[in-house]
Amino acid sequence: MSKRSLLSILLIVFAALFFSAVIYAGTKVSDVVTMENKAYTKHKKSIVMFSHKKHAEEYKIGCGECHHDANGKPLTSLKAGDEVKGCIECHKIASRKPKGTTLSRKERLAYHAEAIHYNCVGCHKKFKKETGKKTAPTSCAKCHFKKK
Repeated sequence: MSKRSLLSILLIVFAALFFSAVIYAGTKVSDVVTMENKAYTKHKKSIVMFSHKKHAEEYKIGCGECHHDANGKPLTSLKAGDEVKGCIECHKIASRKPKGTTLSRKERLAYHAEAIHYNCVGCHKKFKKETGKKTAPTSCAKCHFKKK
């Protein structure tokens, strides 16, 4: 094999490795996701710092537990790094439902904050009921820490 052929092969291998690394880096899921959304102009409580890594790896929670389709069906075929829509893209009303209003579940889930709270708190309550453990927070202050 000539030096030129060997050099060409090495260059191709290097390029393939480089582009693989770039693609992987672009699809890596953050260990901690800041649950902030620019649709909200003023937050009364602190922003939740959601540990994606802890939920996925330590607790072994599948992607479909949080990520779902337009009908609420879990997206069970997702894997780390797949593109997902932000909650606000479907749950478009950037607030909580008005106090004192009675809404159907579907109407309530149109509100971004209601949908997130329903999903997170619902999962935490289910965990507590199934395991008897009280480690999954269900009160506001356990996820929304006091602002400094």
